[in-house]
Parts: sequence; structure tokens; C-alpha cells
Amino acid sequence: MIDDRLTKAGIKDRTGAVLIDASPAVLVEKALSRGEGVLTDTGAFAVTTGRYTGRSPKDRFIVDTEDVHDKIAWGSVNMPISEDTYHAIKREVCDYLASRDLFVVHGLAGANRRYARKYFVVCELASQALFVRNMLVRPSQKELEDYGEPDFTVLAAPMLKLDPERYGINSEACVMINFRERQIVIAGTQYSGEIKKSIFSTMNYLMPVEEGVLPMHSSCNMDPMTGDTAVFFGLSGTGKTTLSADPNRALIGDDEHGWADDGVFNFEGGCYAKAIRISYVTEPQIYSAIRFGALAENVVVNPATREPDYFDGSLTENTRVSYPVEYIDNAQLLGYGGVPKVVIMLTADAFGVLPPISRLSKDAAMYQFVSGFTSKVAGTERGITEPTPTFSTLFGEPFMPLNPLVYADMFGERMERYGTRVYLINTGWTGGPYGTGERIKLSYTRAMVTAALTGAVEQGRFVHDDVFNLDVPQHIEGVPEHVLNPRETWADKAAYDEQARRLAAMFERNAAEKYPDMAEEVRAAGPHSA
Repeated sequence: MIDDRLTKAGIKDRTGAVLIDASPAVLVEKALSRGEGVLTDTGAFAVTTGRYTGRSPKDRFIVDTEDVHDKIAWGSVNMPISEDTYHAIKREVCDYLASRDLFVVHGLAGANRRYARKYFVVCELASQALFVRNMLVRPSQKELEDYGEPDFTVLAAPMLKLDPERYGINSEACVMINFRERQIVIAGTQYSGEIKKSIFSTMNYLMPVEEGVLPMHSSCNMDPMTGDTAVFFGLSGTGKTTLSADPNRALIGDDEHGWADDGVFNFEGGCYAKAIRISYVTEPQIYSAIRFGALAENVVVNPATREPDYFDGSLTENTRVSYPVEYIDNAQLLGYGGVPKVVIMLTADAFGVLPPISRLSKDAAMYQFVSGFTSKVAGTERGITEPTPTFSTLFGEPFMPLNPLVYADMFGERMERYGTRVYLINTGWTGGPYGTGERIKLSYTRAMVTAALTGAVEQGRFVHDDVFNLDVPQHIEGVPEHVLNPRETWADKAAYDEQARRLAAMFERNAAEKYPDMAEEVRAAGPHSA
């Protein structure tokens, strides 16, 4: 059976051995014997990924086949590649893998089996097989026995360096998704996030098209007593992981979910957390999860003591660790929950003008969902000298193949159907922009999140902000009232007004340039600079 699946994937005339669905212990043993990395003093297996320490957006392509040509939102994010080029690269990858020992994982994407898809993943590296085993939903023995034909096949050949001139691609690395053949081909990059996000991208196409499920780049948690479920959207640096990892709530998942008619479910069976500068004090759950069976990427390890240094970013600031979700003490191991009662959109406004919490109407929520706003601050990237807006559509633009408005319409329909409450929470600055003001206290933000989740925020009075078109609560237990109204925290009120209008204009330009077909009632629910 395994030979049939490899042959169907294009891998023929094999000379290497194949290890199928191996345990973490076996995969770690194999990875050690092959010199793929080192075992740290915590028991985690640590690897370095060479040139690629993060995703490579310019090397990711979708095969432009007739069946998807009119559905994909083509552009600089979803870049097309021809079928001829795909087949030529795939042929080289398959010939390369045929001469190697291979590590095969049968996994599932989707904890709710009603919507799950089967992913047959073929890896050149034992350490990447460990990553896949951590990150996909692990089938039961009965599900393995009844696995049948996979819905998607993934071929991962990270050590194969392609010739960019031969294929007309941008570098020695290439990530290709073929929806007609139901295959993902990855070459030239050892960064395991390419496997994870390629699978996520395919689910983000399949779920709306085939199942009517809204895919979300989000974390989810639930009240273990009532089952009330919440969704958290947010880009890097907004606090999504920190705020959803609540010891009083059960974590469903930290990154990828689907919203179906019967509730939300995790696409994954594990977590892929940033590890830079973590400690037991700052992130006790993640820190405790970095043990045997976990895979650490680009974390610097002392060769003498085997002790990881999470504060050393010399290889990359994007150090990562993957581990099964059950390594989190309060995880909801079934991986699914009810229909969300609350959605929280997180932003870190470095301009210091957005309210720290506001309530969104259906149309305003759709607008903010499509906008996906946060801001970078000085020092985070070369050339950034002042707060810079970042708009990532749907809080996950690189992974959404369809027209963004398809997802936004699904989101709005669910809000309306289920009466889901949506709040925008700003974890950024108050009293002035970055460099002048101060970061909103985490204790205040936690109090706001709690008030939103429990509904206590709805018991008080709201005031409408005309510039940002938001309803702002005037009382939350544990938060000073002047903090809730950012204009009151600025010494120079005229400067606040100017900065607020400036940010509103950025929203307007982004919407006009990227979403000319946005419904007028949704556009009207966004900020107004004039």
C-alpha cells in the first residue's frame, strides 16, 4: 500500500528505506543518527534551518490550472506557476526523493472528523517528520487502518537546491500547491513552517469551496464549565497567543481553525510557537511544553551543556518550537468547541489613537476583518523610523487563496446568524504614539478581554467614535475610565485629532486600493478621516 501511494505521488524506482508513522522516540533517534540536530537538556530536539529561517513568500506558487483559474485571488501573494514548470520541478523532486531514505506520516487536518482532510506527507528529514507528526491531527489506530486514499500529498525535499534559471523561479527554493493534483511540493527550504502554512492554505481553499466552512487564522478557547467559545484574531505582536492562553479557559488551538455550522474546530493537532525570549515567567505553558517530542528551530543551544538560550536571536528572531497540543495543560484535547459567542480582533496601534476596546457592528466587523490592521514600530525592521501601518487581509493574507470578500461575507453571515459579539481590542500605545506614549498595561487588556468574554462590557454605556466609527464602552472594572478614551490620555488634544485622522485616512486608502468591490455598507462602516 505504501509503495502504491509513493508511486502515485510520482516517487518510483526507490533505492532508500521508508519509515512509516514512526513514534517521536524513533524519529528523534533517526534524526540524531543522521546528524540533523541535537537533543537539548529539556529533551526537545533542536535543528537549524540554514538560509531560510522563515517563510519565503516570493518562492510560493499556486499552479494555474483550469479548475482554479477563476477562483484564486492572483497577485503578489498568490502567484501563479504553469503546469509545465510544476511538472518539471516535481519530476526533479521525485527523482531526488527516490534515492533517499524517506519518512512518511499519515495525518489529518481538522479535529472535527466531519470536515477533516487526509494529508499523506513524505519527508526527506526525520526531524521534519517529527514536526508533521506534532502539527497534524494524529489519527487513531482505527483511522490509520481505514485511511484509504489521501486527500492531499505533500513532498518535502528541503536539501534539494533547485536551479532558478532553469525553471524561471526566484531562488533555489520553491513551494508549489496544485489543487488539481491535490499535491504540495516543497524544495530547497528546511523551514518547517512552509509545510504547515501550505497545508493551511489548501484548507483555506477547500473548506469554503467544498464544505461551506469559514477558515480562520486565529486562536480559540472556551469556558470549560459553560462551553462558551471565543475566537481571537491578531497579527504578530498583538498578544494573540498570550491572551488566548488563559488558565481559566481551555485552549482549543493557537493558530488555525474552521467555523462550521456546528461550531469551531482546530485544523491542527499541535502548536508552532515563537520561542524568542520566552521564560517560565513570561510564557509558562509554552516553556513547559518544550520537552521530549518537541522540535525547536533555530534556537541557539550551548554545545557543552546542551542548554537552549531563548534570548539569543543571532540565528533569527523567528525562533520556533512545535509540540503536540496535549503538551498544554489546559488544552481542549478534542480540538473543537461550540459556535463562538465572542470574536476578539487584536491590534497593536503604535499611533496611540485607537480605543483600547470597542464594539463592532456586523459591517464594521467585516471591514476590520478584511483590513487586518496592526502597526510596526521603529527598530523592528530596517528603515522603520516611525509607526508604520500594516494591513494583512483577514489577519492572514499570505494563506488565503480566494477573494478576501468571500471570507468576509461568510464571517458577516455567521455573525448575523448566531448573534456573535465582536470587539476590537488595541494592545498598543496610549497617551501618544510609540516613543512618546506608553504601552497599554497588560492587566488592563486582560480586564477588557474578560469583560468582553463574560458580557460585562455590555452592561455599561457606550459612546460612538466618529473618526474610527466604533462604539467605545465607558466603564470596565479594573480599567481607569480615561484610558478607555484615548483622546483623554494625550496632553495635546489637537495632536491626537490630527493623528487619528491620519490613521483613518490610511484605512481608507487601503480599502480603496485593495477592495474596490467592497459593499458600500461595509465601506461606510470603516473609519472616516473627513
